[in-house]
Amino acid sequence: MILKDIWLDIKAVQERDPAARSAFEVLFLYQGIHALIWHRFAHWFYCHKMFFIARLISQIARFFTLIEIHPGARMGHGILIDHGSGVVIGETAVVGDNCTIYQGVTLGGVGTKKGKRHPTLGNNVMVGAGAKILGAFEVGDNCSIAANAVLLKPLEDNVTAVGIPARPVKKDGVSLPKKREAMTLEEYEEMKRQMEQMTRELKELKEMAERLAKEKEARESISE
Repeated sequence: MILKDIWLDIKAVQERDPAARSAFEVLFLYQGIHALIWHRFAHWFYCHKMFFIARLISQIARFFTLIEIHPGARMGHGILIDHGSGVVIGETAVVGDNCTIYQGVTLGGVGTKKGKRHPTLGNNVMVGAGAKILGAFEVGDNCSIAANAVLLKPLEDNVTAVGIPARPVKKDGVSLPKKREAMTLEEYEEMKRQMEQMTRELKELKEMAERLAKEKEARESISE
């Protein structure tokens, strides 16, 4: 089973990385593949409650690949970790089949309570370089997380999310209407300035109207 998973990971690299020339090259020279190979053995020991050996293997893998995958994390088939330096995947994280993860990605947790605290990625999810997905929630199938985004909420299937915090911008390939963002300090100050100007102008108009009314009354009293 482990050998089959390794082969599917190698094929995924060949299919999705245009720089990959052969399975031999991928197996021996790609650190993402090395990290996944180490992890699949570490995960076997973790599932059999040999936690020390599992963590030892994961730490050795981290030393050689600069990719840290906790042995408790569940990784699917056909995963591509491209370049991979700085990738961190937490203990209760789940990564679905055919996912693509670029360098600097963190699948992290929030809080210190035990139990599920890391994200679950569906199938065919792409996570851009430097993106952070933090919390125990699900990211649907076929989603794309932009580079350097910080995702803190679940995503439905077929959604593209960008920004800090990340928000959906596309659904099923169709752009979503932009939501009105909170007013910035500069916008508030500009609105305040305009209101003060309008108040002054209204006051001047009122004084002018009162003055004209008095002049009219004066002229009428003289004519009488």
